[in-house]
Amino acid sequence: MAGVDIRNVQKAYGALRVIHGVDIQVNDGEFVVLVGPSGCGKSTLLRMIAGLENITDGEISIGSRVVNNAPPKERDIAMVFQNYALYPHMTVADNMGFSLKLKRVPKSEINQKVERAAGILDLTKLLDRYPRQLSGGQRQRVAMGRAIVRDPQVFLFDEPLSNLDAKLRVSMRGEIKALHQRLKTTTVYVTHDQIEAMTMADKIVVMHDGIVEQIGTPLDLYDRPANQFVAGFIGSPSMNFLKGKVEANGFRTPDGVLLPLQSAPPAAVGQSAIYGIRPEHFILSEQGAPITVQVVEPTGSEMQIVGQLGSQKVICIFRERIRTNPGDTIHVMPDAALAHIFEEQTGNRL
Repeated sequence: MAGVDIRNVQKAYGALRVIHGVDIQVNDGEFVVLVGPSGCGKSTLLRMIAGLENITDGEISIGSRVVNNAPPKERDIAMVFQNYALYPHMTVADNMGFSLKLKRVPKSEINQKVERAAGILDLTKLLDRYPRQLSGGQRQRVAMGRAIVRDPQVFLFDEPLSNLDAKLRVSMRGEIKALHQRLKTTTVYVTHDQIEAMTMADKIVVMHDGIVEQIGTPLDLYDRPANQFVAGFIGSPSMNFLKGKVEANGFRTPDGVLLPLQSAPPAAVGQSAIYGIRPEHFILSEQGAPITVQVVEPTGSEMQIVGQLGSQKVICIFRERIRTNPGDTIHVMPDAALAHIFEEQTGNRL
């Protein structure tokens, strides 16, 4: 196993720059997720680690070795793609052992490694089947098994669950996380799904427009987002953002509603800003702000209410079952200790 060190890495296609000086340290044995919207550069960065894309500037090290000019086969990595990339004319066992066969590894050793990987992934009974005889989840496990038999220093996953249905994605998330906890192999995982990132990662790297917005543990990013982009991207439904001004005793919206703040940043008093509060951080209170209910969405375990606070949209989530209908008014109080203030111009958290 080995860590991955990305130092001031840049990527340009002619005059178009897509990665703007990224620095990321992936420690030995760590599970790091690169997350961000489509087009943010996360897959391009993963492909540069793998050697499938050239680096315009900067350095990438795997272990103690700089691999900028090393071909993919010499980087000791294994990559799992979203489309499985299995050979349709080969059995599961042959697909899993094919890379070792190309390296002229003895057949007995190949069989041993394939059987070990199959045991880990619950594929033992499927080794004689062909990809067309497998479900999507089984095919993805075969692709993971093919990576495991190589015993690489680093696993790279490029949106491996995006082709699966919602229920299977949840199951496979758990399988991949359990696999990492068992093998302890350094893993870099790309996804646009922030729920995947939150549930699987030791450390999350949030990317946007080719730059790193924030790096931290899932709960660090959730509780203390560095800026409005991270706050809005991490969490589902996303954080509510309300415009207004910071006052000494709270935050006042353009409609005159005063929202609580535990402590107003002194430099921000009197300034226009953005008040951020997550949907689950409201409580029902007669002393709270009036919300005009527009949509009620019961999920069984919670109630999600979409409404208007003055002229601004808000989403509230409650664990209790509330009897309310569109057009009703409810009163809610944000938890002042969990509110955030962001600069209006830069979006940075104050």
